[in-house]
Amino acid sequence: MTEPNLIGMVAGTFTTIAFVPQVLKTWRSKSAKDVSFSMFMIFTIGVLCWLYYGILIAATPIIIANTVTLILAITMLVFKVVYK
Repeated sequence: MTEPNLIGMVAGTFTTIAFVPQVLKTWRSKSAKDVSFSMFMIFTIGVLCWLYYGILIAATPIIIANTVTLILAITMLVFKVVYK
């Protein structure tokens, strides 16, 4: 693995796992009242764009990190709707 790809994987890992505590907290508490729907919607669109960009340039770290982040962001949007 090249150094840029290694750095990309490390960066992607940290920025992606940063969302896990929020997803778990929302799931456990069954409350998303303090979560901004519009922020997560805008964020999700941005992550989708990053994922598409990663696919276009065939950058594995970008593809992996943003696929997982997209799943977490969509999960938060679903929680926001379900746990009104």
